[in-house]
Amino acid sequence: MRIAITGSTGLIGTELVRSLKADGHDVVRLVRRTPAAPDEVRWDPRRQEVDTAGLAGCEALVHLAGAGVGDHRWTAAYKREIRDSRVLGTRALAAALAAMPDPPGVLVCGSAIGYYGDTGDRRTDETASAGTGFLPDVCVDWEAAAQPAQDAGIRTVFARTGLVVARSGGAWGRLFPLFRLGLGGRLGDGSQYWSFISRHDHIAALRHLIDTETLAGPVNLTAPEPVTNREVTAVMGKLMHRPTLFTVPAPVLRIALGEFATDVLASQRIIPQRLLDSGFVFTHPRIADAVRAA
Repeated sequence: MRIAITGSTGLIGTELVRSLKADGHDVVRLVRRTPAAPDEVRWDPRRQEVDTAGLAGCEALVHLAGAGVGDHRWTAAYKREIRDSRVLGTRALAAALAAMPDPPGVLVCGSAIGYYGDTGDRRTDETASAGTGFLPDVCVDWEAAAQPAQDAGIRTVFARTGLVVARSGGAWGRLFPLFRLGLGGRLGDGSQYWSFISRHDHIAALRHLIDTETLAGPVNLTAPEPVTNREVTAVMGKLMHRPTLFTVPAPVLRIALGEFATDVLASQRIIPQRLLDSGFVFTHPRIADAVRAA
C-alpha cells in the first residue's frame, strides 16, 4: 500500500513510518521545504498548497502535523500557532484531496481527547459532545476543517489521541527524567484522570484505522482503563525504583505554565469504545504495561 504522512518526523510519525516500511509499504512524507529525497512531497499549509501530483497512487493519508500543545507557554501568539497549524493544515489537505481525480480512500486525521474538555470522573466515549475552552474549540475547528474530504466521499477518521507513553517526546518525555532523578510526584492533588496510550498501541491503532473500512468519524486512541495522576505517580515510582515524595501544587503549576496548567490539572476519563467495538486488541492495556514498554 502507498501511504502519505504529514508530521513524519514527530513522536508518532517517526515510528509510524518505520512500522509501515518494515511491513513493505511505500511511504510518502509531506514536507514544508523543497523535497530532498524521492519519498518526499512538498506542501505549504499556510499558503494552502499541496503537490497532489506527488500523492498520485496513495491509498491513504495520515495527517499528524501540528504545533506541540505543551512545547511553549500559551501566549496569544502561540495559541494562534496551535490552532492554525492544525486547522490550516487540515483544510489544505482536505481541499487538495477532494480535488484529486483519484484521491486516497481514507484520510486519518489527527485530533485529540482535548475535544471533550474536563470530564471529571465520568467515563466518556465518542458519543459525548465537545467541551468548553481553548483546546475543545481547537479540536472542533480542526475536525471541521476536514469537511471537504468527507463531502468528496473520502472515508475520514478523527484519531482523538490521549497522552502517549514514550521515552522521549510528549508528556512522558518530560516525566521520565524527573522520576529518574527522584523528583517525580503528583501534579495538583493527583485526582485527575489521565487517558494514556503506549506508543506501540498508538501506532497499531493508526494502522487499524487505515485498514478498517467500517471506521469513520471520531475514534478515541486511549487505553481502555484511564488512571488518575496519583496512580501514574505510584506506578512510575515503583517501576523506576524511585521515591515519589514531591508534589507540584496547583498554584505553582499555574505560575509555571500559565493557562496551560488548567488543562494539565483537568480530568479526562476517556474510553476507546469504537476501537474496542471494531476488534482492536491492546498490547499494553494497563499503565504499568505502557510504562514498562517505554
